[in-house]
Amino acid sequence: MKKIDYTVHMLANGLKLIVHEASHIPRVNVNLLYRVGAKDEDPNRTGFAHLFEHLMFGGSRNIPSYDTPLQKAGGENNAFTTNDITNYYLNLPAHHLETAFWLESDRMLELDFSQKSLDVQKSVVIEEFKQRYLNQPYGDAHLLLRPLHYKVHPYRWPTIGKEISHIEEATLDEVVNFFYGFYAPNNATLVVTGDVKTAEVVRLAEKWFGEIPSRTLKKKLLPIEPIQTEARIETVYREVPLAGVYKAWHIPERTHPDYYPLDLITDLLSGGRSGKLFQYMVKETEIAQSAAAFSWNAYDPGMISLDGKVAPGHSLEAYEDGVRKVLDNLMDVSEKDLQRVKNKAEATAETEFTTLMNIGLSLAIYDSLGDPEMVNQALDHYLNVSREDIHRVVHQYLRPENCSTLYYLPK
Repeated sequence: MKKIDYTVHMLANGLKLIVHEASHIPRVNVNLLYRVGAKDEDPNRTGFAHLFEHLMFGGSRNIPSYDTPLQKAGGENNAFTTNDITNYYLNLPAHHLETAFWLESDRMLELDFSQKSLDVQKSVVIEEFKQRYLNQPYGDAHLLLRPLHYKVHPYRWPTIGKEISHIEEATLDEVVNFFYGFYAPNNATLVVTGDVKTAEVVRLAEKWFGEIPSRTLKKKLLPIEPIQTEARIETVYREVPLAGVYKAWHIPERTHPDYYPLDLITDLLSGGRSGKLFQYMVKETEIAQSAAAFSWNAYDPGMISLDGKVAPGHSLEAYEDGVRKVLDNLMDVSEKDLQRVKNKAEATAETEFTTLMNIGLSLAIYDSLGDPEMVNQALDHYLNVSREDIHRVVHQYLRPENCSTLYYLPK
């Protein structure tokens, strides 16, 4: 894979600027990543990081409408929140880069806080909570799985929050305090990719962001999740057509060397119709109607999960036996299968780094993980995984006593 070149510039207020020049595309992508996610919230006031993703588009001190000037400049934008970060991104013609800096710097400085704006966005988030988690079959499964799996770490709630009441009861003062505790130049990385010159980007960054004061951050030492020593099981009954089984295993943090073989294992299990779960559970034995594995890409010690629906006429015991057989067979994974998922990882990397958006986002995320140079190193970590690594991590992490299982059964 072609090396991604970039330049790093630190502003005096703590904002980190990363620039990647790509003159072959007459556009520019801007990612502004704040190191604040759901894990930074008060356990009694969850959902604030996601709420702010909405509030940040409601107007800032000097700009009542964020979208209008951006659209007039031919740009588009969006954002996302995870348990670890919040990222805002824009795409626009390269000659309108200063418009992006004007917009982002003003809302980093101060939002147009008002009770009316807060009430509007609270309603939007509450409706999203209901639609995604409460008003559809199996919607609350991961709401239940998280606190079963995590006992002390704040990964035990999703970005939407633990419960609707935390958003309903949020006050304007609480929201303002959250903003000034996390939305700050010294808690952010600004990445610019596209048809730009680094010196000009630095000049504009100093012009628009340089005078924003650094702030005292509310960062706190997060609790370390204790080692799980026995299997955990919870059973719930809902109005659903099939039994759902949701399993999760603890794995190390995103920067740990074992993350890479574990991530490849999810591809071995769920790589489309060639994935081992589909081949055995769905096609060969017909025990499951569906079965898929995921790595949650968490910054702190995270989890691999396996979600499945038991096919009609089959028992939970048969499903569990099938899962265990598939996992045990990973201990004898072939070199051919391993090479197949490595090839997929390489092809994905090659495809991703053809767009400004993906280059910029990758630089921002790897910087927030500790080192932007990981953008040029991650693929090698995947390609260097051996069969022995797969065997070792299966034995070490995918053990029954390291697993939490939610049975989501029809009433």
